[in-house]
Amino acid sequence: MEYSESTRQALVDSAIALFTERGYGGTSLDEIAHRARVTKGALYHHFANKQALFEAAYQAVEADVVDRLAEVMRVPTDLWDAMKAGIAAFFEVCLEPNYQRIALQEAPSVLGYDRWRLAEEHSCFSVVRTGLEALIDAGEIEDLPLEAASRIVFGALAFGAIMIAGADDPVRTREDVVYSVDYLVDGLRHGAAYPRDTEQMAPDPQD
Repeated sequence: MEYSESTRQALVDSAIALFTERGYGGTSLDEIAHRARVTKGALYHHFANKQALFEAAYQAVEADVVDRLAEVMRVPTDLWDAMKAGIAAFFEVCLEPNYQRIALQEAPSVLGYDRWRLAEEHSCFSVVRTGLEALIDAGEIEDLPLEAASRIVFGALAFGAIMIAGADDPVRTREDVVYSVDYLVDGLRHGAAYPRDTEQMAPDPQD
């Protein structure tokens, strides 16, 4: 069992390295098996095809990012500082070649957009939602509709990540994205509360 798991891990590590370097279309299963120092039969014992192996590589990359973000956000004692630290760390990850290539550039087409978005929701989205929920519970931000607010913030993070991955100057783009998203998120803390009741929002006819 231990040998089998080590073989699987070697294949996933090999796939991450080759998919990052050459992309999904430019990588063969033979190359992945050769780099992992296993037989093609051993590869097929664990993965039905190249797409299944890519999905495992993608999940490994995402899981690593989530673990690293959780670690970063555990360091500050202040919830707000933790959220801001998590955002900065996420955009730093977006400069890393394996995350750029596998999670942002290749995954939407290899997995299909719907499956990719669902996978994202089970990884980075959960970090955003948990962070916002903690801030709302602590009274750090307004009592916003959690699901809507989480998706809006996550959308800003996801689009910012795509911008960084596709930029000619990723480092400069990251600086611009971090500044813009920080400004947006700060608005959750300092913005005015708006009435949600449409009758309250309607103008007084006597005005």
